[in-house]
Amino acid sequence: MVMFHSRVSNVKVEAAIVEPYLLLIQQSPVETGVLAQLSCSVAVSSCLSARDLLLSVALGQVLSLLICGIGLTSKYLSEDFHANTPVFQSFLNYILLFLVYTTTLAVRQGEENLLAILKRRWWKYMILGIIDIEANYLVVKAYQYTTLTSVQLLDCFVIPVVILLSWFFLLVRYKAVHFIGIVVCILGMGCMAGADVLVGRQQGAGENKLIGDLLVLGGATLYGISNVCEEYIVRNLSRVEFLGMIGLFGSFFSGIQLAIMEHKELLKVPWDWQIGLLYVGFSACMFGLYSFMPVVIKKTSATAVNLSLLTADLYSLFCGLFLFHYKFSGLYLLSFFTILVGLVLYSSTSTYVAQDPRVYKQFRNPSGPVVDLPATGQLEPSVTYTSLGQETEEEPHVRVA
Repeated sequence: MVMFHSRVSNVKVEAAIVEPYLLLIQQSPVETGVLAQLSCSVAVSSCLSARDLLLSVALGQVLSLLICGIGLTSKYLSEDFHANTPVFQSFLNYILLFLVYTTTLAVRQGEENLLAILKRRWWKYMILGIIDIEANYLVVKAYQYTTLTSVQLLDCFVIPVVILLSWFFLLVRYKAVHFIGIVVCILGMGCMAGADVLVGRQQGAGENKLIGDLLVLGGATLYGISNVCEEYIVRNLSRVEFLGMIGLFGSFFSGIQLAIMEHKELLKVPWDWQIGLLYVGFSACMFGLYSFMPVVIKKTSATAVNLSLLTADLYSLFCGLFLFHYKFSGLYLLSFFTILVGLVLYSSTSTYVAQDPRVYKQFRNPSGPVVDLPATGQLEPSVTYTSLGQETEEEPHVRVA
C-alpha cells in the first residue's frame, strides 16, 4: 500500500513538472518567444534587484557629497573672506556648462544640432533656464532673512512638488511603500532640525522670517519644476541637450542678473590665491552636480534624487564638526540612518507609468522595441508597467492589458 501510494505521488509530481512545458510547446512561436523573454527578464531582475537598490542609493549619496562641497566652499567664501557672490558663483557654473555641452551641440550634425534644437523649442529652454537660475537665487537669499532650521525644513517642500508634477505630467504612479519611504525620510529631516535647535545651531538672521520662509518655498517650487522637466528631457531627448541649453540660457540670464544686482559686491572681493581656489572648488562641485544629476535621475527618478539630497546637510554637519567645531548630538546620527532607511524603502520597489496606449509614444524614449502580446480580441486602454531605471535597446517593453 505504501509503495502504491508513493508511485502515485511520483506520477503526480512528474505530471506537475512536465505539464507547463507541454503547454509552452503548444503555444505559437511568437507567444513562446515573448514568454521566454519575460521569464528571463524576471530571473535577471530578481538577481540584480539588490545590486540596483544599493547602486541607486549610492548614486544619490554622491550627489549629496557634491552639494556638501558646494556648501563648504560657499561658507568659507562668505564668512572667512566676506565674498557674498551667489549669482557670480552660479554664473561660473553656467559658463562651464556652456563651454562643454553647448559647444558639443554646436558641432553636432542633423536634428541634434544646436540651431535645429533652438528652432524647435528655444522658448521652452529659455523658461527652464530662468527657473533654474531663480531657484538657486531664492534659496540662497532666504538665509539672510530666516534661520538655517527653517530653510532645512521648508526646503523639503520640493518633494511634494516633484511628486505632484510627476503624477500629472510624467504619469508616474506610486505604491504604498513609496509614500512610507517618503514619510520616513521627512521624519529623519525633522529629527535633524530638532537636533539643530537642541545644540543651538540656528544660524541666520531670523529677521523678517516670513519673507525668508516664502523665499524658500518659492525656491523649492522652482527646484521641483526644474527637476521634473529635467527628468522628462533626459528620458525622451538627451542629457547633453538639457545641459547644453541650460548652459546657453543660464549663462546669458545669470550674466544679466550679475551685472544688475551683484557687480558692486564682486568689486569688493579681496582677490588672492585662496579665494581663487575656493571659487575653483565651488565651480568644480557645481559642474559635477549638474553633469551627474541627469545620469542619476535617468537611473532612478526626480523624486528619488530629492530624497537622496536630504543627507547633504548632514554631510556638511559632519564636516563642520572638524572644520568649524560644531556641537555634536546623537540625533544627527539617528537622522542620517532614518533618511537612509527611507531611501532604501522608496528604492526597493519600482514605480510604474499609467497611461492610455494612444499617448504612450509621447512619454517614452523611442530607442527600444515595444513587444505586444498577441490577443484574440480588442484591447482596452491599459496600464503600462515599466521600470523607471535605465533602459537598454535589448530589453523589451511589454504592455500588460
